[in-house]
Amino acid sequence: MNRLPLSPRDPGSLSPGVWRWIPALATLRTYQRGWFVKDLFAGVVLTAVLVPTGLSFAQAAGLPGVGGLYASIAALLAYAIFGPSRILVLGPDSALTALIAAAIVPLAGGRPDSALALAGMLAILSGICCALIGLLRLSFVSDLLSKPIQYGYLNGIALTLFAGQFPRLLGFAVPGGTFLDEATSVFQGVVAGQTSPVACVIGVSCLGAIVLLKRYAAALPGTLIAVAAATVAVWLLELDLHAGIAVVGRLPEGLAAVRLPAVSLHDVRELSGAAIAIALVSFADMSVLSRAFALRGAYKVDRDQELVALGIANIAAGLLQGVPVCSSASRTPVAEAAGAKTQLTCVVSALCIAFLLIAAPALLKHVPNAALAAVIVSAALSLFDLANVTRLYRMRRSEFALSMVCFAGVLTVGVVQGIFIAIGLSLLSFVWRAWHPYDAVLGKIEGRPGYHDVARHPDAKQLAGLLLIRWDAPLFFANAEIFSQHVRRAIAQAAPRPEWLVVASEPITDIDVTAADMLSRLDHELEATGIAMYFAEMKGPVKDRLRAYGLSEIFDERHFFETVTDAVRTYTAQHCVEGPGE
Repeated sequence: MNRLPLSPRDPGSLSPGVWRWIPALATLRTYQRGWFVKDLFAGVVLTAVLVPTGLSFAQAAGLPGVGGLYASIAALLAYAIFGPSRILVLGPDSALTALIAAAIVPLAGGRPDSALALAGMLAILSGICCALIGLLRLSFVSDLLSKPIQYGYLNGIALTLFAGQFPRLLGFAVPGGTFLDEATSVFQGVVAGQTSPVACVIGVSCLGAIVLLKRYAAALPGTLIAVAAATVAVWLLELDLHAGIAVVGRLPEGLAAVRLPAVSLHDVRELSGAAIAIALVSFADMSVLSRAFALRGAYKVDRDQELVALGIANIAAGLLQGVPVCSSASRTPVAEAAGAKTQLTCVVSALCIAFLLIAAPALLKHVPNAALAAVIVSAALSLFDLANVTRLYRMRRSEFALSMVCFAGVLTVGVVQGIFIAIGLSLLSFVWRAWHPYDAVLGKIEGRPGYHDVARHPDAKQLAGLLLIRWDAPLFFANAEIFSQHVRRAIAQAAPRPEWLVVASEPITDIDVTAADMLSRLDHELEATGIAMYFAEMKGPVKDRLRAYGLSEIFDERHFFETVTDAVRTYTAQHCVEGPGE
């Protein structure tokens, strides 16, 4: 196995932290000669896809297309150095487009320079959020975006993107806003006769070509073929002059200067909410995609390092006047299919895009906006996930409702607001489940091990004088009184009146001070009526909590049993009754 001598220092001379935070060093140390040609070829192929999609997603967000190319260059290079995944591709993506537009368009006032500056600051703010969360090892915050929320968000984004790009597909533009605003504007534009037949032919033809090539010739770069064919048609027939077709125009020559975007503190405050939403959405999407490709490549990725790398990539994109970026579920497979082995593929692609801007900025002059709109519409169509939403409806209606709330929120009040509404409802749903957990009175089923819920198994037998209760949640301030109420109700319904109450405590993973005080009061109350309270299968750390709260005198070691079976045996032995068959 031949390796390129690319590591100038002995690996042992660098601290473990350096290898962790700069994975590119480890890649260079183990790089194989046979990979170079594959990475080089994959980088060129990837460029052919990144250029039209970068232009499209930037324009869909209400920005000059070059902002997508600047962001692609910065993100590809930054992630190649700091990213733990070997072939993950970062750049502007449809998952963020509506979020960016919702934050930028109202503040930019139609000024392209202001839009780029605002997008750059949005990328920096979201990058800082990601990096801080990663450095503090708080990557679990992405778990707030549950699957139902992700489905609702993506379906809402897909419909919003479709409504926003459909008029460009037909040759006219509408002001940005929520889905309802854009849908109304589209209807009014069509009724007013603003549609351009030539633009419509170009846009619909490109969309059809992209969809058909993706389905029947997936190995071909369908997006590039469709956009290139439309560009050639516009150039040869001079449709921008004779038919008034809107085109990208000549790109700025060279690369943007690396600098902090010039925006006001008011703008920074206005962008902060969207920055947090972008950080959560982009990392949630990235973590799933990164793990999937790591599994395929038989390696592991660090979620916290992914966040740091994503943050650095966004900061770099913002300093280069680019838009916020995240991982791409459509372009990463392109790199893999082209034979990419390492992040050198992304470095090659970044250099190719930079060369295009420096040496051939007029090459994209005749790219029609209708063709770029077709790219976005095709991406929007691929975002729709009706199968999983239907699955939620069949499996759990409450989570289906949560997904629909997120979907409706994105469409009606806006992308950022819709996400935060859905996250808030998700947290409330979690609190409600912990607040009102499932509990059960247990009995013994002949011939089956363990003890089972008598409500689900009416044939389960209960031992006279012994009441077994299971509580399926931690005991904390919100559900402590509910627990005591359920215990009193179970005692009242028991016949005959129990002498022992045994709480099957394995699901109780924590007890807070409020719950401990409740247990103390409940034990005193039950003792006054001749009922003794015991616990079975309580975890050691939870017992330690009770001792720390000063309850060791009330609940000494005699009050705890290793298993429910031990509690039953002890009761039967002390009360000289026959226990249920094991």
